[in-house]
Amino acid sequence: MIRPTCLALMLFTAALPAQANDGVLDVVAPFELKGPDPIQSGNIFLKMDVVETLIDADAEGRLRPALATAWEVTPDGLTWRLDLREGVRFHDGTPMDGAAVATALNRALQNGGLLARAPVAEIRAAGAHRLEIRLESPFAMLPAMLAEYRSAIVAPSAIAADGSITALIGTGAYRVRELAPPNTLAVEAFDGYWGAPPAIPKAVYTAASRAETRALMAESGDADVTINLDPASVSRLRMADGLDVLSVAIPRVLMLKVNGARYDADMRRALSLAIDRDGIARAVLRYPAGATQMFPPGMAGWHDSSLAPLAYDPAAARAALAALGWQAGPDGILERQGEKLEIEILTYPDRPELPLVAAVLEQAFAAIGARATINATNYTEIPTRHNDGTLDTALFARNFALVPDPVGTLLQDYAPGGDWGAMGWSNPAFTEGVRAMAEGVAPDGTRASLVATMQAELPVLPIAWYQQTMAVSKGITGVVLDPFERTLGLKSVEWAE
Repeated sequence: MIRPTCLALMLFTAALPAQANDGVLDVVAPFELKGPDPIQSGNIFLKMDVVETLIDADAEGRLRPALATAWEVTPDGLTWRLDLREGVRFHDGTPMDGAAVATALNRALQNGGLLARAPVAEIRAAGAHRLEIRLESPFAMLPAMLAEYRSAIVAPSAIAADGSITALIGTGAYRVRELAPPNTLAVEAFDGYWGAPPAIPKAVYTAASRAETRALMAESGDADVTINLDPASVSRLRMADGLDVLSVAIPRVLMLKVNGARYDADMRRALSLAIDRDGIARAVLRYPAGATQMFPPGMAGWHDSSLAPLAYDPAAARAALAALGWQAGPDGILERQGEKLEIEILTYPDRPELPLVAAVLEQAFAAIGARATINATNYTEIPTRHNDGTLDTALFARNFALVPDPVGTLLQDYAPGGDWGAMGWSNPAFTEGVRAMAEGVAPDGTRASLVATMQAELPVLPIAWYQQTMAVSKGITGVVLDPFERTLGLKSVEWAE
């Protein structure tokens, strides 16, 4: 946590010119470190080039070699064989071989990695530089899942007998100097890296949850790379000397998750009609338009321009609720069979726009007769309350490119449901369609059918399609703004001359 005295210092230094580089590349983002386990914080470790996956993805989502140089599947679709890159060493000096990779992936399989969603029968070494993954049924999505951060390869020495991670020991261009959750990760260049050495020998990741703090750190020169800016800061930082503000459309969707056990399809459609998506996008997020369906136009094949867009019509929302038996009580709040229409909106401040959007939703639901309350807390409350059944609604952003194919996220979130997806909603035909796509056996038209089902039944309520923003010091070059949010390009970043 950043103390008030530190914040005061940042306020003082905000007006000063950017500092000369101190030899350390400073990265600031809102996301806290949960510990050394890639399953918990691997997205940060991947961005900081500490860990690597067997398979990578480019800016278009196309798979490409990483720690594996090639992969193939047998004609029956049941056995995948991967050739491992030779000459790779972990940060503890031990070689990355088939046995070590199998140990890392089996650990991910058993401890919450996305691989658990695949029909994996066995992962084993098939030689010093070869890995074999046997499946119980064909699964064409497997290479994409191996690109996900929870499938990052860590050294056997990092894994305790009980499967927990005791230290962060990867294969990346940087190794850990200090890991101090929840705020700090300090890294240094690994001189045994298999690829080109980083141009900047030291880097530090700092978690700063408040958007204002991150913006001040960018302005004062305390941050070289500042991730996830709020709209007001973007406008201000664009005029700041010494900074470039970058922006890119990403396959991340701002959505309202609803408990389907309480809100059936008709109720979800009524709530959806109360949401002014364009107003939220323009006034709060400073985006040109709100979401008209789940997937943004940039997701080729998943955005269906022929679908009727999600509409804003509060009068129709009130009429729909009345048709469902909701009538105004003495205090003006809608009631049905003794139950008041009270909506809790659970969200978190790590993404600074979320509490602002929640405030708009609070007013929108009040306008149709509901009493809404905002609970801004830690983001971990969303999966916790999903699993214990106490979640009402939750406002958050979900990345459909955690795996470089949205089928991976659909499989995890909606087939039939998951921590960050549908709750209390199930559609057997939808689940079967997602699984058929994952197996590579889906008939033509399956994708369009899945998109249409999500638009019709609204297991979650899409609100806006994201743009990622980043402030970068003009004192460095080579930073990458990746739409798939896998990399910052740190190992290629250089000090500007």
